[in-house]
Amino acid sequence: MLDLFLGSLLILASLYSAGHTLLHKRDPRAALCWIVLCLFAPGLGPALYWLLGVNRIRTRARDWQIRGQGMPWAEAPRCSWDAEMSGTLPFRAENFAALLSLSDTVTRRPLLEGNRLFPLHNGEETYPAMLQAIDEARSSVFLSTYIFDSNGSGQRFVDALAAAAARGVDVRVLVDALGERYSWPPIRWRFRRSGVRIVRFLPPSLSGRGIHLNLRNHRKLLIVDGLTGFTGGMNIGDRHLAAGSDPRRVIDLHFRVLGPVVGQMQEAFLEDWHFATGETFSPQPPPPAVTGGEGYCRGISAGPNEDFEKLIWLVIGALGCARRRVRIMTPYFIPDRSLIAAINTAALRGVEVEILLPERNNLPYVGWASRAYHWELLQYGTRIYYQSPPFVHSKFLLIDDQYALIGSANLDPRSLRLNFEFNVEVYDRSLTALLGEHFDRAREGATPTTLASVDARPLPVKLRDAFAKLFSPYL
Repeated sequence: MLDLFLGSLLILASLYSAGHTLLHKRDPRAALCWIVLCLFAPGLGPALYWLLGVNRIRTRARDWQIRGQGMPWAEAPRCSWDAEMSGTLPFRAENFAALLSLSDTVTRRPLLEGNRLFPLHNGEETYPAMLQAIDEARSSVFLSTYIFDSNGSGQRFVDALAAAAARGVDVRVLVDALGERYSWPPIRWRFRRSGVRIVRFLPPSLSGRGIHLNLRNHRKLLIVDGLTGFTGGMNIGDRHLAAGSDPRRVIDLHFRVLGPVVGQMQEAFLEDWHFATGETFSPQPPPPAVTGGEGYCRGISAGPNEDFEKLIWLVIGALGCARRRVRIMTPYFIPDRSLIAAINTAALRGVEVEILLPERNNLPYVGWASRAYHWELLQYGTRIYYQSPPFVHSKFLLIDDQYALIGSANLDPRSLRLNFEFNVEVYDRSLTALLGEHFDRAREGATPTTLASVDARPLPVKLRDAFAKLFSPYL
């Protein structure tokens, strides 16, 4: 009798879990996998689904808004295209006006003028600039990072942050709970007996928030005194010292930011701090425009707590605005069907599309899956190049020498659907010129791939790549 009761309970749990999946999962491939697991692995399937497959983050965010605990953002202004202004402001051109309207609709922040952005290459340029800003801090230092290694570079940041806190500066550090495990001991141990407030983002828990191995805070933000910001794709650790001896060293790009958009970076950090700690805050006025600031910028927070899959929508929107040239540099490139269609559509319209990828990926299975998609792009005119080691972790999107999208997100399902990411869209001809020159130099030293070379892969390699491609939604 007891066996019959337990068996009936398992069947009901499986059916209920499968039904919940059917109603709530947006991606039919993910839904199908969970349904099969729930129905054919009674007990284990439903348990894994409710632990790992249910996005409670979005539910909590909506609950905050209903109770009035959401952040009180002003409604973003809309753009009306004016042909007389198209020669002076790039986003007033007809094609970019459409992109501006899209961004106004799916983001919570307005486009702000009067910003300056300075590219910083590798840890050799980035870390000294960040440490100097921390040393000069007078009121606040907010740091958010995915990986914070406890090696030499990490220790220099620990010392600088602790010294700032000892001077009476409000120092807060937010590190991803999974990302901190990339080194031992965990970096938070180094902050013991300091005045630095360090918090982990989504630590594993069997109660409350549950276990969210897939939902990581991948944002890289440093905001000092609310006036100076740093963002991009760079974590904190010795591997970002390109001239070092670490066999895992990487080439990377980061940005020093001045101007009103720094206020949006601080908003993003404080939202995450509120999520992690429950502490509330009042919105602060943005910093003033800076002298010589020609950049029109908008900070874009994206993650599983948002109503829109805004990053993929904005990338597709930007590709649709391209008239002459698209340049993409990314370490992880696993496009979904909509992104493949947008790239191919741009190429078939006569737009020159170039993609720079690392020749040897630090995650081999991601590189295998990526290569399985290349023939779909090469056959319609997209050009793909491989950069020789060391691993290139830099990431940005350039459209027509007018528009740049920079930040922490990669072009893969994890960044576009699962991670908490922060990017900045920029209309600044000076910055896009610098990034364009950087891209072109890298392309000149890269190896082009062709449809013939993709077709010439040995059969075992093709099977390996195709098998890895099956897991694309989860890589």
